[in-house]
Amino acid sequence: MKRCLAVGIALAALCGASTLAHARPPTVVNSPGYDARLQESRKALSASPTAAAPASASVAKPKRSKKKHAN
Repeated sequence: MKRCLAVGIALAALCGASTLAHARPPTVVNSPGYDARLQESRKALSASPTAAAPASASVAKPKRSKKKHAN
């Protein structure tokens, strides 16, 4: 009897804990003000001319390793 009760309580606790995993934080909801600012900033970035020259990448010299001589 005690074993059956313990199994039932453990099963109830497991089911109760699994329902908590489906809860979402309130930050998941879309914010109209944030979306408007985001679209505005993206529009400003796409409208600005980007004439930046790419930085010249320094070319690394290949490392020379000593060759092993066959005996």
